[in-house]
Amino acid sequence: MVWRKGAQTVFMRVTVVATILAGLLTFTGCIFFGGGGNGGHQMAFITAPFNGGIAVYTISDITGKFTQLLGSPYPTGISPTQAVLAPSGKFVYLANGGENDISLFQVASSGALTEVMPRTPTGVNPSALAIDPGGTFLYAANASSNTIDSYKVDTSKGALTAASSVATGFTPLKLAIAPSGKFIYVSNNSSNSVSGFAIDSSGGFTPVPGSPYAVGLGPNGIIVDPAGKFLYVASLTGGNFSGFTIDSGSGALTPMSGSPYAVAVSTTVIPLSAVLVDHSGKYLYVTAVNANKVYAYTINATTGVPALISSSPFATGGGPAFISNDAEGQFLFVGNQGTSDVSVFRITQSSGVLTSIQTESVLSAPTSMVVIK
Repeated sequence: MVWRKGAQTVFMRVTVVATILAGLLTFTGCIFFGGGGNGGHQMAFITAPFNGGIAVYTISDITGKFTQLLGSPYPTGISPTQAVLAPSGKFVYLANGGENDISLFQVASSGALTEVMPRTPTGVNPSALAIDPGGTFLYAANASSNTIDSYKVDTSKGALTAASSVATGFTPLKLAIAPSGKFIYVSNNSSNSVSGFAIDSSGGFTPVPGSPYAVGLGPNGIIVDPAGKFLYVASLTGGNFSGFTIDSGSGALTPMSGSPYAVAVSTTVIPLSAVLVDHSGKYLYVTAVNANKVYAYTINATTGVPALISSSPFATGGGPAFISNDAEGQFLFVGNQGTSDVSVFRITQSSGVLTSIQTESVLSAPTSMVVIK
């Protein structure tokens, strides 16, 4: 999920879900941490399951250059799959897919992390996290339990208290929460579907009308646009992505005209790992994991139907698994698991065209990235 205040992984199913199940998602969120302007920097937190850690980097607002924070990376639980930030910017949460729990870290003004123990238990193989816009509830998708769990957040200390749980389809991999905080959606990788739930004031779940919804084979990355009008989901096995309009009252989904969409005319399936809508809500980006490309689209403001940008696609590193916005809407980051780096692009605000400006080496096979200012 993308936060205007304040980046999606690919959790990979055993090999295909194990390589792209540890990193395969969507949500990467961005939170404003204060400051900004020329010559400033942003802070990025990047998870890597093979290193069992989370690394912290400063990012130049001018060049997009990464500089690793002294003392980073910080140890986590086994196989961290996704990091999310509290809207306050004070806490970062990590799903530890290999030990079935969530780590809580306090964030210092320098970006340094301090883990607060004990860790919070989850279901089996947590693959994704999402936090509501108010920072009052955290949600975890459990890939092997086929559930979503909700947790009440102590906004002063960051501590989690189990609230509710609901069954999903098979192998829930990624989560997307509506900007209103009223609805949450999950991609069910082995059921080829998306489940949607209304969320009540206690963190409880009620299926939205018509849920679950059929999508392409092997859905993975999922995103709701900043206005809460449209939802997109990438299909790893099907090689296409689906688009839906969201009923603002009920949360029900309606397929867009022409959905699902192929990224290219091809006799070979092109697996798609992640989707992202930029901060403006005008552009959609989709990563093709085997093609090592990111495809760019304009979004029809009324229907949500995507239209391919003429100069698209754009080359990435090897095995692009997740996409993240920066906190100010000028950069787009693509995490590449095959080459263990991040492709940094500048977004042309008037057209959505991407310009490659950096390739930054990070920890081995990164799975998620979240950015603050």
